[in-house]
Amino acid sequence: MARKSERIQLTAAERRSLKTRFRSGNGSNRQQTRARILDLLDRNLPPPQIAETLSCAIGTVYNVKNRYLADGFEAALTDKPRSGRPAVIDGRQRAKITALACSPAPTGHARWTLRLLADRAVQLGFVSGISHNAVKEILKKTDSNRT
Repeated sequence: MARKSERIQLTAAERRSLKTRFRSGNGSNRQQTRARILDLLDRNLPPPQIAETLSCAIGTVYNVKNRYLADGFEAALTDKPRSGRPAVIDGRQRAKITALACSPAPTGHARWTLRLLADRAVQLGFVSGISHNAVKEILKKTDSNRT
């Protein structure tokens, strides 16, 4: 025997919020897709048809539906905060390290090494401490060439 699923009925305020999101285009692609899923669920379309229409996985449709039923409208549209260590070096510090790498090498050296960059960044007070591998990752993301 098939299990009867619970139907989603959005309030008038939630429908207005969805229409505003659709018109303005604000939010990430994920939020737009989740909003469309909620809209189609409110129109009583079956989840397999919604998944096919929006070119997403059927699990996504069920996850949005379950999150709406459990936690409400905003929880269904937005991601939960992710765990993990926050970034220690911000964008301004990254920019300073990149600018340092683009500057002329110190006297006695033909070019900047990663260890020299890390030591100089600490000396100049850009960061309290940084490894040469962290400098490598910063420069790797900026497509800079130290030669």
